[in-house]
Amino acid sequence: MSRLDTMALNDSGFAFDPMSGESFTLNETAIDIIKFIKEGKDENEVASLISGIYEIDTLSSLTDIMSFVKQLKMFGLVE
Repeated sequence: MSRLDTMALNDSGFAFDPMSGESFTLNETAIDIIKFIKEGKDENEVASLISGIYEIDTLSSLTDIMSFVKQLKMFGLVE
């Protein structure tokens, strides 16, 4: 289980990690990405879903998602 699994997240962009006590402000896209990751989707699945929602090409979506996941790893939220 990752810390992301225990993170509280609301639709207005507030995320709270009860394990560390840290809070984060997320934009709409980040909220969607985290929700999809918490559902167990891999980066390719998330990229496909995000590209459909926000009408961007899947390759750009995947590149951005990989960058975002790298940031989540830096914060210790995912492995």
